Amino acid sequence: MDAFRGVLKFFLNQKTAIGYSFLALLTVGSERLFSLVAFKCPCSTANLVYGLVFLFAPAWVLLILGFFLNNRSWRLFTGCCVNPRKIFPRGHSCRFFYVLGQITLSSLVAPVMWLSVALLNGTFYECAMSGTKSSRLLGLICKGKPKECWEELYKVSCGKTSMTPTDNEELKLSLQAQSQILGWCLICSASFFSLLTTCYARCRSKVSYLQLNFWKTYAQKEKEHLENMFLEYANELSERNLKCFFENKRPDVFPMPTFAAWEAASELHSFHPSRQHYSTLHKVVEDGLELSPEDDETSMALVGTAHNV
Repeated sequence: MDAFRGVLKFFLNQKTAIGYSFLALLTVGSERLFSLVAFKCPCSTANLVYGLVFLFAPAWVLLILGFFLNNRSWRLFTGCCVNPRKIFPRGHSCRFFYVLGQITLSSLVAPVMWLSVALLNGTFYECAMSGTKSSRLLGLICKGKPKECWEELYKVSCGKTSMTPTDNEELKLSLQAQSQILGWCLICSASFFSLLTTCYARCRSKVSYLQLNFWKTYAQKEKEHLENMFLEYANELSERNLKCFFENKRPDVFPMPTFAAWEAASELHSFHPSRQHYSTLHKVVEDGLELSPEDDETSMALVGTAHNV
């Protein structure tokens, strides 16, 4: 049992690395599946568009999914049209762009992985570049090759050019080599940029290394307990309402947070060394609630909407 707990603790501590490894394997598998099953280079003047779509469209979809599946995105934008002060609070107007930048960086992980794997494979890039009409690019690709290269480059991927098989294979290998060079450049650039942003964030940290680890542990535990409390209270409230409905009696008072409390606890957290609150919920519990005019207006708007429904 102790050995099992040790293994479980190790995996929990390394869950970020494990998650990225799983994402990398999933990206490699998806790219291979696309290449073998869905991708068929047309070997026509449409090569450029076709290759670029297969190269960038999945990356765009992964970026959108990254925003969509990130809870901080919805925490940032929920209710912002009703009360813009949620994303541009007084004294912290630039925090919106800071948080949006963090969300964007985390959402870029999967698209960058896709582009890196796709470029290292070289299939999509080879098809796209063989359809280029740029005289400058044609000059670089067909340098030292027969003149047929200028006119029949789009047929290289299918091997249907009038050039010799050797020249055709050399062109394909040249395009694939260019793709792999770009892939490694992207990987190196993304890794270096990730290192720089991490170092900058740690250098600008307002807390020490140990306190930062405690903060992360607290945030994780609070999230787990909050989800359990949601289930527990939702279950009790639904049971009470159904019981009162079927027994045709008035319900007992059920303790619930006020609207202002929900609003305050849903705000994005900002750490202050003078007030060591490790989450917005922690701040709300310690400091209590102070209704502002914006809270009153939002509450009135919500009540009015409920009456209309």
